[in-house]
Amino acid sequence: MTAIKHFELSLRTETYDYRTPMKFGGRVVNDVAVLSVDCEMQTQSGTAAGQNRGLGSMTMGIAWAWPSKQVDDETKLQAVIALAGELAAAYQAVDQQGHAMDVCHRVSPLQKAAAIKVQQELQLPEAIPELAILLAGSPLESAIFDAQGKAAGVSSYQLLSRDHLTHDMGHYLDQEFDGLHLSDLINSTPVARMPLYHLVGALDPLTDDEVTEPLDDGLPVTLGEWINRNGLSHLKIKLDGDDLDWDVARVAKIDKVASESRDVDWAYSLDFNERCQDEAYVLELLERLEAMGGKVYDRIQYIEQPTNRDLESPGQPTMFRAAKRRPVVIDESLVGLESLRLAASQGYSGIALKACKGHSEALLLGAVARHLGMFLCVQDLTCVGASLLHSASLAAHIPSVAAVESNGRQYAPAGNQRWMERFGDFFEIRDGQIPTGQLNGPGLGYGSDPCLD
Repeated sequence: MTAIKHFELSLRTETYDYRTPMKFGGRVVNDVAVLSVDCEMQTQSGTAAGQNRGLGSMTMGIAWAWPSKQVDDETKLQAVIALAGELAAAYQAVDQQGHAMDVCHRVSPLQKAAAIKVQQELQLPEAIPELAILLAGSPLESAIFDAQGKAAGVSSYQLLSRDHLTHDMGHYLDQEFDGLHLSDLINSTPVARMPLYHLVGALDPLTDDEVTEPLDDGLPVTLGEWINRNGLSHLKIKLDGDDLDWDVARVAKIDKVASESRDVDWAYSLDFNERCQDEAYVLELLERLEAMGGKVYDRIQYIEQPTNRDLESPGQPTMFRAAKRRPVVIDESLVGLESLRLAASQGYSGIALKACKGHSEALLLGAVARHLGMFLCVQDLTCVGASLLHSASLAAHIPSVAAVESNGRQYAPAGNQRWMERFGDFFEIRDGQIPTGQLNGPGLGYGSDPCLD
């Protein structure tokens, strides 16, 4: 029997400095804290066919999940890690038996109360936002899913079948999804290879003449160097969203560098990180890029979160016209099924899944998006080590996801070092591809943390 009987959770953290600063959404980030969770599990069978220690890990991207200026970054990080501890206690207290999906479903209603407790204890001047709550819980969820698969000796995605997961999607969401099962929409095995989306941050130099602080660490500095080293074909472009001339010029120059570096079928995603005031800005950008001629406009694959994440704010712009030109996805706005529905009603045509919002939510909302015929992408949060491998495993098991985003290798490569011997091809890319088929082992597919072996 593969059903969970009991598990214990333990948390640990580590911090990595960025080799170069990253700018997005008007914010600059220079380091990353990683929260890892170890899960010792026993299943109903009483024996483990393989290892029974699960691993969950996630970068604590508070600049993204909690951008408010009322609380300083150090306090935000302290609060999110404290919240993870409260959620771990909640997992220890609830009924732990059954499937990992069911255990996560039992804890989900307790998350906000745990966040309020942390807010009161730390005397925070504002509530912990929902995105930060999901972030705190994400490594706990992945550790539990990973441990169940390892204890059973099979992939956690195989345990989504009706033989192991008895409830349909309606049980976890609502009656609209009665009769639909996760295994109908999520693959049990990973695709063999996927293209990698490389990030071009707003501060990243494109050519040698833009390099102001040369680095001597053996890694590329300019975009052209990255393209040649990794054989890239997909670029995620961070834009200002408040300076149309700069944005147009930035995309045009990136396209020039890309075209001169490699003759491939380039694909670009344009990420505004909520900075656009309205849909008209997006439309004018697209029109100006199209008017330039060449291939730059045709290479735009999708557009990410142009406007503010609060979809319920008065006068929130719609995206119907922009979505007719290219898929427009929500990222920061996506915190559950209701936000997905609201976004669709406002003209958004796709969603960005992230492992940092929780494994169970990624599976459910990925399945919903597939069922509704929405555009799907999987993005990371400068994920390093196991967190990147987890993100890649999600992308590789959800059909229609076109590529894997990975920028931890650019900004915080030290976080990948202990995984290089086992998964070097995920962090030192060749031909612009990630060999996701390697993530086919028990659990989430990446094994144990080398630092604990």
